[in-house]
Amino acid sequence: MHELSIVLEIVKNVENIARRNGVSKIDTLVLQIGELSSTIPRYVEACYPMAVEGSLLADTKLEIEVMPGNAFCRGCGDVFNLRENDGICPGCGEEDFDVISGREFFIKEILTCEEDQPSEESVVTGSPD
Repeated sequence: MHELSIVLEIVKNVENIARRNGVSKIDTLVLQIGELSSTIPRYVEACYPMAVEGSLLADTKLEIEVMPGNAFCRGCGDVFNLRENDGICPGCGEEDFDVISGREFFIKEILTCEEDQPSEESVVTGSPD
């Protein structure tokens, strides 16, 4: 399970961001994980409590937004969900496509408690895939 090492790296990054911005308490961490990425959201959720123990994120809520794995069909130009359609364009039946979303893994938002300012900071990081 590589999710633990990913979450530990996220904790480190979020703590650095919080320190740079004078934030002492974080309420919620929002992650975006693409359904085609190699990171499994339920594993991230499972290892999160262990990864944040003793850190600035120890009492935070974790929210995960799963981003759809969409593709653009080269044959007919339709955009479709790869998982829902087993990698086959429902418009023309072709398997010739470009993936346009679903491989992402981002820190979307770091929501702080009211006493800390700024009240919200959005951060985009590179994908660990």
